[in-house]
Amino acid sequence: MAVEEEGLRVFQSVKIKIGEAKNLPTYPGPNKMRDCYCTVNLDREEVFRTKIVEKSLCPFYGEDFYCEIPRSFRHLSFYVFDRDVFRRDSIIGKVAIQKEDLPKYHNRDTWFQLQHVDADSEVQGKVHLELRLSEVITDTGAVCHKLATRILECQGLPIVNGQCDPYATVTLAGPCRSEAKKTKVKKKTNNPQFDEVFYFEVTRPCSYSRKSHFDFEEEDVDKLEIRVDLWNASNLKFGDEFLGELRVPLNVLRQSSCYEAWYFLQPRDNGSKSLKPGDLGSLRLNVVYTEDHVFSSNYYRPLRDLLLRSADVEPVSASAAHVLGEVCREKQEAAVPLVRFFLHYGRVVPFISAIASAEVQRTQDPNTIFRGNSLTSKCIDETMKLAGMHYLHVTLKPAIEEICQGHRPCEIDPVKLKDGENLENNMENLRQYVDRIFSVITKSGVSCPTVMCDIFFSLREAAAKRFQDDLDVRYTAVSSFIFLRFFAPAILSPNLFQLTPHHTDPQTSRTLTLISKTIQTLGSLSKSKSASFKESYMAAFYEFFNEQKYADAVKNFLDLISSSGRRDPKSVEQPILLKEGFMIKRAQGRKRFGMKNFKKRWFRLTNHEFTYQRSKGDQPLCSIPIENILAVERLEEESFKMKNMFQVIQPERALYIQANNCVEAKAWIDILTKVSQSNQKRLAVYHPSAYLNGHWLCCRASSDTAPGCSPCTGGLWQQIRVRRARAGGVLDVHHRRPPGDLQDTEAGHCWCRGPGAGTRPVQEGQVQEDQVWEPGAPHWRQELPELYQAAVGDLHAFHLKPNVLSQDGALGCGRKATVFGLEGTEKGQ
Repeated sequence: MAVEEEGLRVFQSVKIKIGEAKNLPTYPGPNKMRDCYCTVNLDREEVFRTKIVEKSLCPFYGEDFYCEIPRSFRHLSFYVFDRDVFRRDSIIGKVAIQKEDLPKYHNRDTWFQLQHVDADSEVQGKVHLELRLSEVITDTGAVCHKLATRILECQGLPIVNGQCDPYATVTLAGPCRSEAKKTKVKKKTNNPQFDEVFYFEVTRPCSYSRKSHFDFEEEDVDKLEIRVDLWNASNLKFGDEFLGELRVPLNVLRQSSCYEAWYFLQPRDNGSKSLKPGDLGSLRLNVVYTEDHVFSSNYYRPLRDLLLRSADVEPVSASAAHVLGEVCREKQEAAVPLVRFFLHYGRVVPFISAIASAEVQRTQDPNTIFRGNSLTSKCIDETMKLAGMHYLHVTLKPAIEEICQGHRPCEIDPVKLKDGENLENNMENLRQYVDRIFSVITKSGVSCPTVMCDIFFSLREAAAKRFQDDLDVRYTAVSSFIFLRFFAPAILSPNLFQLTPHHTDPQTSRTLTLISKTIQTLGSLSKSKSASFKESYMAAFYEFFNEQKYADAVKNFLDLISSSGRRDPKSVEQPILLKEGFMIKRAQGRKRFGMKNFKKRWFRLTNHEFTYQRSKGDQPLCSIPIENILAVERLEEESFKMKNMFQVIQPERALYIQANNCVEAKAWIDILTKVSQSNQKRLAVYHPSAYLNGHWLCCRASSDTAPGCSPCTGGLWQQIRVRRARAGGVLDVHHRRPPGDLQDTEAGHCWCRGPGAGTRPVQEGQVQEDQVWEPGAPHWRQELPELYQAAVGDLHAFHLKPNVLSQDGALGCGRKATVFGLEGTEKGQ
C-alpha cells in the first residue's frame, strides 16, 4: 500500500513462519484424529494455505510465507481447519493479531491460544454514519424531537462464499422500545453506497411551553442507542449472513445536534459462553511485519551517488556500501538491498569483486576462505538467489520431483531402519539419487547465469593470487558458494527455493538431507572425505563416490562456471517460466457475437509470452507476446462488481483477469509490468474501468478506441517514471525509521529498494550522465565521513518533520497515523 501525500509512500510486507499446532480437540468419531491445515488471512481474505497434515492432533507445518501487502488491514489472522471429504471444511479455531499489536511479536516464536470462531465474531469493514437531532412542532402545537439517522456508505465488507450483497438494518433501541428500519440491498459490492436516511421519534409529543429548545427527557437519552447491523442477503435456506454491527448511544448528541463518524464494525454480543482458553489448542507463529516509508527519489540522490562509488573507493572498507554492512546489526539486512541496488545499476560484479578481494587479503588460512557470514558471503548469496533461481529450477526441479514422487526408502542409519527395510537396498536407492543429482549439477555449467560466472571468476582470481602455493584454493573459493550455499541448501529445503510447494514429508525430507550432505562433501573437494562426516554410516556410504572421476567432474564444472568472458548463447532465446497459476478471465471479445463470460483458466508467463489454457499442461487457448503488452493496470471494482481484478492492455483489446486474492493480484501486476517495461509502445494513459454497453464506464466515451482518461501507474509506484533521456533510470532508496535517534538511523536502517520499476537497466560498468566522480582524489577520501553523515542526516531530518508519517497506513514506526478508532471519531478530528 502506498500513501502519496507529500511524496510519501508506505510499503507493507510480512514474513511468517507457521510452526506447529498442539493439543487440538479430538474428532468426535472413532478415529479421534484430524486432517488439518492452516490459512493466513488479511482480515478475512485468505492469502496463503499450508499443506494438509493428516491424522494428527499436533500437526507440524514448518512453512514460511512472505508477501507485500497491497492494501490496508486491521487484523492478521490464522485459521486452523479440519478437512472434511464429504462436507465443507470446518474451522477449529483462529488467531487474530491486530495490526498495531504486530510489533509485540516481532521476529520471535510465540504460542497463541486458538480462539472460538462463529458467524457472529467474524466481522470486518467500517460504516459511515451521521446522526442529526431536530425539533418538530406538530399541527397541535406539541413539540416532538426526531432523530434522522443517515447511513452513507460502508467500506471493506467481507466477501462471503464468493459474493457480497449487503444491506443494513437501523434500529433505535431502548429498555422499552425497539424500532427497526432497513436499507435497500446493494448487489455485488463490498463497498456499498447506501446514502439513506431514517427518521425516529426520540420523545413523545409534548407542549412547547413545557419544554425548552432541545431539552428532551433525561431518561430517554441515557438509555437509547442507535444500532446498525450489516447483513449479506443470501438465497440459501439458512438465512442472511451477519457481517457486523455498531452501537452509538444518543448521548453523543448532548453537545451538538449533529454527529458524523466512521465506525469499525464489531462482533455481535449474543451472550454465548466461549470455550476456556486452551480448549481449542494453540499455534506457534513467528511474524515479522515491516513498513517502509519511501519519499521521492530526489531525497535519496546524495546517498545513491555515494553507494554507486563504493566499488571504486580504495580501500573498499571506507566505501559507503561497506560501512553500511559493518554498522548493520545483521549483514543480511544490508546485503539484500545493496545487491538489488547494484544489480539495477549494473555494478554488482565490480562491487562484489572489490569486497571479496579485500576479504581474501585478510584471510590467513585457505581452508577457511569465505566460510564466515561476512558482507561478501551474504551479497553473493543474495545475488545467486536473484540471478540463479531459474538456473536452479531448470537444474534440480525434475530430479527433486522424481524423489518426492518415487518415495523410495533411503535410510542408511542402521539405528533408524524401519521393519522390513533392507540396508543394502536403501544404500542403492540413495546412491542412484545422488548420482542423478550430481550428474545434472556438473553438466549444467553452460546454463549458469553470466553474472554468477563473472563473480566466480573474480573469486577464483583473488584466491589464486593470495594463496599461490595452494593449487586447490581456486576451486574451493568457488565451491564454497555454488555447492555449499546454493545447491546443497536447495536440496535440503526445496520449499524455500520454490522447488516444491510445501515442506516434504518426513521420509522424503530425510532422503534429501542425506543427498545434500553427500553433494556438499563431493563439491567441497575435501582431501579427507571420511573425516567430513561425523556419522560412521555416512563415511561408509561415501566410499561409493571415492573415485577420481567425481573430483574431476567437480573441477571441470567449477572451471566452466568461473571462466573469464564465458557467455551462454542460449540464455536469451530460451523461454524462462516466470509465474503460473489459476485465475479467472473474462472473454476478450475476439468474436463479434457470443457471451463474454468469466472462466477459470491456467495462466503462464515466460519472458517471451503470456498464455492461458484450460488446465496445466493443455495447449494454450490464447498467447500474448510480451511486446504486445502495452500496460498492466488494476481494474476498478465497479466494472464487474468483482475484487482483485486487473487488465492486460493489448493493441486491439484488454484482457480482464481476476486473481484469487489481493496479494496474488499485486504479484501478477508487478511481474507483468517488469517483463514488459522496456516495450517501446507502452501507453501513457489508460481506462481504469471496463468498456461495457457501448461506452467506457470511467469517462463515458462511446468509442472503444478512445484514448485513456487516467495516467498509467506503471503498476508498482505511481510517482516513479521513466527518464527517457537518460541511459539509466531512477531508483528509490527507501528508509525504515524505527523509534530512536540518528545513531539508530546510521546503524543499518537505510534501505535500497530495487530493481526500480519504471526504469531501464544500465549495462555492466555503464555510468549515467549525471554520475560524475573522481574516487581516487585524496580530498574526496578525506570528505567521506562528512558525506555519509550529511546524506543520512538529511534523510533522518526529513523523517522527523511534523505530520510526515501521520498518514493512514503509516503505523508502527514511531508515529501513530490518523485513523478512526474502534469507538468512532468525529469528522474533522
